[in-house]
This record gives sequence, C-alpha cells and structure tokens, in this order.
Amino acid sequence: MFPQRYAGSQCSQYSIVQTNTFSTFAAPIACARCKLESVSRRSSGLNQLNTDTEMQWRHYLLNRRMLICVMTGLASGMPLYLLIQLVPAWLRSADVSLAEIGLFSLVNLPYTWKFIWAPFMDRIAPPLGRRRGWMLLAQIGLIGSIGALGYIDPLDQTALVAIFASLIAFLSATQDVAIDAYRREILPDEELGLGNAIHVQAYRIAGLVPGSLSLILADLLPWVWVFWMTAGFMGVGLVLTLTIAEPENLSPARQSFRESLTRPFSEYFQRIGWRSALLALFFMVAYKLGDNMATALATPFYLDLGFSLTEIGLVAKNSALWPAVVGGLMGGLMMLRLGINRALWVFGFVQMISILGFAWLAGVGAELWALAAVIAFEYFGVGLGTAAFTAFIARESSRAFAATQFALFTAFAAVPRSIANASTGFIVESTGWVSFFLLCTVLAVPGMLALIWVAPWRGEAREDQAMRTVELASSDSGAERKASE
Repeated sequence: MFPQRYAGSQCSQYSIVQTNTFSTFAAPIACARCKLESVSRRSSGLNQLNTDTEMQWRHYLLNRRMLICVMTGLASGMPLYLLIQLVPAWLRSADVSLAEIGLFSLVNLPYTWKFIWAPFMDRIAPPLGRRRGWMLLAQIGLIGSIGALGYIDPLDQTALVAIFASLIAFLSATQDVAIDAYRREILPDEELGLGNAIHVQAYRIAGLVPGSLSLILADLLPWVWVFWMTAGFMGVGLVLTLTIAEPENLSPARQSFRESLTRPFSEYFQRIGWRSALLALFFMVAYKLGDNMATALATPFYLDLGFSLTEIGLVAKNSALWPAVVGGLMGGLMMLRLGINRALWVFGFVQMISILGFAWLAGVGAELWALAAVIAFEYFGVGLGTAAFTAFIARESSRAFAATQFALFTAFAAVPRSIANASTGFIVESTGWVSFFLLCTVLAVPGMLALIWVAPWRGEAREDQAMRTVELASSDSGAERKASE
C-alpha cells in the first residue's frame, strides 16, 4: 500500500523491516522519537557544557589565589596614594609652599629605580623566605615610618618630612618588588590576566583610604592619630604575609654575587633573543604612551574648559575610579577567553580610541554630562589596557628571576609618566588642546603596531609552549639548587 521508505532503517528502539501498514507508520514514529532523544541528548550536552563553564569561572574567581591578589593590591596601593594624596594635603594645610610641595614628587623615584636592588632580593632570603621575608620587613618599616610622620612639624621640619617620605617610598617599592614576584610565582599562566587585573583594581581602591578616609579624619582628629590609623591599614599586608606559604625557589644554584646581579637581565635576552627583547622593551614604553600623555594634564584641561574645582572633584573622581575598576575586572575575565595576546589588541584599540573623547570634549565645552561620559570611557579603556599590559609584563618575567625582571619591566613602563609627560605642557601651548589629543592618539599607534611582533594575534599557543619550556628548565635548576643544599 505504501512504499517501503523505512525498510531496513535502523532505530534506537525499533528494528523495522516489514512492509505492512503498521510497520510503515511505526518506522517514522520510532525515528521521530529517536530524533527527539537526539535533540534531548544535545540539549543535555549543552547544559553540561554550560555547567562546566560556570564551574570553570567559579574556579578562576573563587580560588585562594584571587583572594591573595586582592590583598596584595590593597597592601601595595595604600603607601603610594599616601605619598601622592595625603602628604601633599597635610603639607598644604600647614602652609607649606606649592613649590616645595611640587618637589615632593621626587620622593617617588624609588618606584622607578627599584630594579637596581631587586637582584639582591632575588638572591638574599630573610628568615621567612625571599618573598615573605622581604614583604614582612617592608611592611613593618612602613607602619613605623607612616606613623612617625604625625610627630613632625611639616612647616618647620619640611626636610625631615622629605626624608621620611623618601623612606616610605623606598619601603613601598621594596614591598612591590616582593609582592609582584610572589604573584608571578603563584599564578598559573592562564590566571595571569585575571589575577593581575584584580591586583591592580584593589591597588586603585586602596587609594580611598589615604585619599578620602584619612582626609575626613584629619578634620576631626590630630594628624598624629590620622597617620597612625592610616598606617594601621597596612595590617592587611601583615596578615597576608603571615598566612601565605612561601613559593618554591626556582633560582639557579650556586650563583656568584656578580651572577646574581647580571643573570636576571642576561637570562631574559637569552630566552627570547636580542631582537625580540628590544621589541618587547620598546612595546612596554610605547603601549600606554599616548594614554599617559593624554591624562597628564587632565585637571588643567578641565579648568581651561570652565569647570569649577568642585565639579572636577565630584565628577572626575567618581567617573575615573569606578569605570577603571570595572574595566580592569572585565578585562581580566575576558582574558580567560581571549588570552593575553588578543586582549592586548582589543583593549589597546579601545584605549587608543578613548583618547579621542578628550578632543570631542574640547569642542563641546563645559558640560558636566560630557565630562562624566568622556572620563568614564577613558578610564574604562585605561582599566582594560592596564589589565592586559600588566598580564603581559608578568608573562614576560621568568619565575626564577621574577623580582628583578618584573621590577625592570615596570620601570620601563613608567618612562612615559616620568619623561614624556614632562613635555606635554609645551606641546599644548604650541598646538592647543584638540591638536594635542589628536597627537596623543597618533602616538598610541606605534605601540599597537609593535603587537605584530611582540604579541601576534595567533601567537598565544607558541608563546605558552615556550614559557612552559623555560619553566621546566627553571624547575630543573631549582631541583639542582635544593640538591646542593
């Protein structure tokens, strides 16, 4: 009656080979049931995939290493913001001249030159270990020196204030060397992006203590109590140092004093080659050059447009901090999927385009909504770019020489802030604001072009394999060192 369309068809529940009317109808019914089961299995598979993905995200976000990154960021950020926000306010409230306060920016030089003593920190291990030991010594010194500021008369003993501020900067930079190295040693390569992004955003949030809370307390309490309370927040660092484990020491065995100074630098050039190393160092200088120059004169730019100091303080502060935090955390999460190389491309493009917002604002004028929008977009781009850039620096560092190499790379990254930014005032006076911001956008292009060689779009797998080879060699060196001990 009906053609034998389903004769011999294979079904998960039925085997239909007859040609009668019942079997002819049963076959499509049975096969339809199989199709439904197949769809159900595919749906179950997708649900399982979603469940696995959710578990993977939870694994990355909720593991102990991420909590450590939060605490390292809080411990590192507080001393720096004390020097650049609280100390100037304290000096000015005591009628110290603006010229003298301006000179206090020189006390931050240890943050740039910390790679000079970083090799000693890679070589010498205090009682708690070469990471935890240096962290503890620096943190105890920071608590004492910050608290001691309150006993100094800032107007009559300005030179003594400068000495203690320099000591705080040195101890803070020393703590940063140990913390950066520790973070590099405990984070697997796939967590470098998220871990460093969390660290940087916690670093920024730490600025709310000396930059907001301590200033409010200064209206209510004597400065000596303000400084001791601010120093008390370094207890976060002490708790961290005393509760974490010292990472494995992968440094080579039996290094002479000279080798301990030169080996961290020579290892990097030998590992990736002179050409690649020079390109990477150029990239570290150029990647955020345009962005750093664009924000160097942000407050004078807002004032020239006609915004009041109150408007700048209320709008600019909030529009800058939280978008940068959100951008950084989003960047860290996105890097779990994109990888560091592709994140540098995508986030760098957003970072570069955001500079043009300032040129647009110069044409719009003193509109609060425009100010908030431009600052939010700019610092969102800053957060994204910083997350990828910090992860790149961490990946370039060898675990065996993490302290020295990380310090060296961050020093190169600070070059635009310390040198190029000094020329921004002259450029603005010669070209005007709009042309200046267009120039900053153009100056961001060389750093993006360097990605072709430094972080190619499809080069992540090859670099990860190379790093695994290096770490395996470092593990062998560490084993030899332990055997020699």
